[in-house]
Amino acid sequence: MPRKKSSGYFIDGEFIAIGSDLDRQLKQERASRAPSKTELKARSTELQKIGVQLCDLPRDRWDRLDLPIRLADALDHLAQITDFEAQRRQRQFVGKLMRKLDADEIEAIRALLERERLGTTLAAENLHQIETWRTRLLQDDDAMTDWARQFPQSELARIRGLVRQARKEANQAEASDETSPGNGAQRQGRSYRELFKLLRDALATTAT
Repeated sequence: MPRKKSSGYFIDGEFIAIGSDLDRQLKQERASRAPSKTELKARSTELQKIGVQLCDLPRDRWDRLDLPIRLADALDHLAQITDFEAQRRQRQFVGKLMRKLDADEIEAIRALLERERLGTTLAAENLHQIETWRTRLLQDDDAMTDWARQFPQSELARIRGLVRQARKEANQAEASDETSPGNGAQRQGRSYRELFKLLRDALATTAT
């Protein structure tokens, strides 16, 4: 009688018999590489979170990513929903669509979110720096010397003029508040705001 062939499969031209030691070893290796249910759930939650963060951005920020139409539409819809339960369901749907993206698409989204995060952080730091300089210039005469040394190319004469005018406007507002209580709600005048803009432009020019 002809010998019955054992069932199995080939890997790189080598026949692996089902039930053999090598077959069991390969199955164990595949099982060890497969993510656990906990890992799968964590990844699903992470992708849903990334999708929601993407939705928080203006569409023109992520339009260039060329996302699948269904995902782009789902993000647009999520941005329009106000009902809590409907939002929850839509977020889950966004997460489901995110899981269908390949690794390169997900990495592109991560990179965009990181750029946006850094941009927001830098904007906040710049705002704080501008406000700190304005306060120093208005309160300390020596601050103008420090500014001129650090930013010699800025409009120094105009900055000095705005500092003097802003101080004058602040004193006038304070005097008006003392003589007419309740009228000093807007204590800072035009020069105070113009000084902020001029300092902002000077710092932006230096940064470039």
